[in-house]
Amino acid sequence: MKIWLDDIRKAPEGYVWCHSVNEAKHVIETSQEEIESIDCDHDLGDYASDGGDGIKLLDYLVETENFIPIRLHTANIVGRMNMIRTINRYWR
Repeated sequence: MKIWLDDIRKAPEGYVWCHSVNEAKHVIETSQEEIESIDCDHDLGDYASDGGDGIKLLDYLVETENFIPIRLHTANIVGRMNMIRTINRYWR
C-alpha cells in the first residue's frame, strides 16, 4: 500500500488518499498491508486542524520509530526544507 497525503491533489492510481495527518495515522495503524511509501504534502489547508500539517506525520513516524520511505510533493519550499531536515536526521 502507498499513502498519498494531500488536502487538494487527488491521489495517483495505486495510492490511498488521506486528506489529514490523523487520517494517515489511522491508515498506518489499522492497515493489514505493508505500507511501501508515503507521498507527503506539507500544507494541508482546512485539514490541518485534523492533526497539523504534513510535517506532523513525520514527527509521528519518528516518535513511533516507523521509518516508512517518504517522498515529498509539497510546493512549500520552507516546509519542504524542514521535512527534508527531519528525514535526513532520522531516516537511515
